[in-house]
Amino acid sequence: MAAMSRRIVVFVIALMLLPLLAGCAHSPPEDPWDPLEPVNRKMHSFNMTMDRYLLRPVAKGYDKVTPERVQTSVGNFFGNLYEPVTIVNSLLQGKMHRFSVSLFRFITNTTVGVVGLFDVAGAMGVEDPREDLGQTLGYWGLGQGVYLELPFLGPSTGRDIVGRGGDLFLNPLHYVDSWAVILSLHALRIVDTRAGLLPFDRVLEQQFDPYVFIRSYYLRSREAAVNDEDDAADDEPAADEMPF
Repeated sequence: MAAMSRRIVVFVIALMLLPLLAGCAHSPPEDPWDPLEPVNRKMHSFNMTMDRYLLRPVAKGYDKVTPERVQTSVGNFFGNLYEPVTIVNSLLQGKMHRFSVSLFRFITNTTVGVVGLFDVAGAMGVEDPREDLGQTLGYWGLGQGVYLELPFLGPSTGRDIVGRGGDLFLNPLHYVDSWAVILSLHALRIVDTRAGLLPFDRVLEQQFDPYVFIRSYYLRSREAAVNDEDDAADDEPAADEMPF
C-alpha cells in the first residue's frame, strides 16, 4: 500500500509539472527546443562515461555467454510486460485495431507463450504495435516540450517524462512486492537491451557530434511514433531503446 501511495504521489507531481515540462512547444526535430543544452551535454557526457566503463562491458559479456535463443526469450518476456501500456494507450487514442491486436498478443503470449517467453502471436504473423502515454499526449496535441538528457535514462522530453510516470502504473512489474525481484528484472532488461544495441555503437562512433545525433534521432523517432509513421530503418533502434 505504501508503494502504491508513493506511485500516486509521483504521478500527481508529474501531472502538476505537465504545463511546465511540456507546455505547447511543437519545435521540429531539426530545430529542437533545447534551452538546457549546456546541462544536457554534461549529463550526456556522464551517461556516455557510465556506458563505456560499466554498461557496455557488462552487455558484451552477457552477449558473449548468453545463447541467442535465451536472449530472444528475455526480450520476448519484457516485450510482453509492455503490452498493457500499449493496450491502454491504444484505447485512449481510439486506435481500436491496435487495442485488439495488443490485447490478443498479451493474452496469447502470457498463456500459450509461457508468461511471454515465446512470441507465439508473432509466430502467427500478428503485428507488434507500440503505444505509450507520451505518444497519447502528443496524439491529442500536446507539444513535446523541452528536450532533456536524463541521468542513466538518456534522451527524453518534458512530455515523455510525464508519459513515463503514467506508464509505470500499467507495467505489471511495478506491482511485484519484492524489491529484489524488481531490481533484478530491471537490471536484466537494461543489460539485455544494451546488448541488442551493441551493433549501433559503430554508427555512434562515426558521428561528429554524438549528442546532436542522438537528440535528432530521438526526436524524429518520437515524432514518427506519435504520427504512426514508419520512417525509421528496420535495423535502427527504437527511440526508447537508444544507448546513452
